[in-house]
Amino acid sequence: MALETGQKLPDATIHQMVDGKITETSLLEWSSGRKVVLIALPGAFTPTCSARHLPGYVDHADEFAPKGVDAIGCIAVNDIHVMTAWGKTSGAEGKIDMLGDPFGAACHAMGIDVVSTPVLGNNRAARMALVAEDGVITQLYMEKPSAFQVSAAEHVLARL
Repeated sequence: MALETGQKLPDATIHQMVDGKITETSLLEWSSGRKVVLIALPGAFTPTCSARHLPGYVDHADEFAPKGVDAIGCIAVNDIHVMTAWGKTSGAEGKIDMLGDPFGAACHAMGIDVVSTPVLGNNRAARMALVAEDGVITQLYMEKPSAFQVSAAEHVLARL
């Protein structure tokens, strides 16, 4: 399945750390009943992800709520412990829901899994951002390989 506006997010399993406990939910359940922005990144602690993509959302997190956004989520093909640590070190904790997809199943279900480089190992998520309302994608910003423009926080904010 390739992501398209108008379609529901998949009912694919993700992990989130809530009050120090690992919780299992689905992308559809996570987005149900609210307006969310979801960003997907190739990996926690990787150069562009750590220097530009996630920091943009951390820096502008407070600007999303006045535009009707209830939550911002960040998903990568990493386990929840890595995502939680990245959230703490990046300043995302308390601002952005860090969502672990340890085997890439959720990214695969969205059709955004890509073959990685030998340095990163297993398949990863393509870089993108989307807006969903009650689980239905209303805006989609897929990046071309190695690009970082349309999924940036500033780009998404300007279109809300």
